[in-house]
Amino acid sequence: MVRVIDRLLLFLFSLTGTVAAILMIIVSFLADHPLYDLLELEEVPNLTAVLAGSAVLLLISIRFLYISTRFSEGKPSSIDQRTDFGDISISLDTIENLTLRAAGRVKGVKDLKARVSFDQSGIYLKIRTFVDGDRAIPALTEEVQQVVKEYIEELTGIPVSQVSVFVANIVPSSTIKSRVE
Repeated sequence: MVRVIDRLLLFLFSLTGTVAAILMIIVSFLADHPLYDLLELEEVPNLTAVLAGSAVLLLISIRFLYISTRFSEGKPSSIDQRTDFGDISISLDTIENLTLRAAGRVKGVKDLKARVSFDQSGIYLKIRTFVDGDRAIPALTEEVQQVVKEYIEELTGIPVSQVSVFVANIVPSSTIKSRVE
């Protein structure tokens, strides 16, 4: 609701600015108008300043008009499904948290971050992680992909199209070797 009011106010403000700029440009060329004498537009510097200011105001107002009237194509914040019993909406944050939970179950991955996007074919997951240097990276990332895909599909019922894993770095193993004295 607040966005609608903000867009309406921006539209009214930009419309007012556009009309004012156009009127000032017209007045600048009408020597017999009362504002022409009031603004002392006979002098070239004053005329130039009014025309330049009006042109800038007109351009800014047109830009604001465009912004206030265009349709927002922002990223949706949830994935909607229809079932026999009604509608279900699952937020992207929920899917992101489920992704982090599933990937965190795989031994050898640390400092996980995830991004979620989707289209008609399903969910796309991007996971960024640090890995333990003691395991083979291809096998580890494949395990992460499989675990995450199965977990998300099982819990949400939404097909996962792709799970991309980006290995940012290797971290030292967390196993502590005991010292014999």
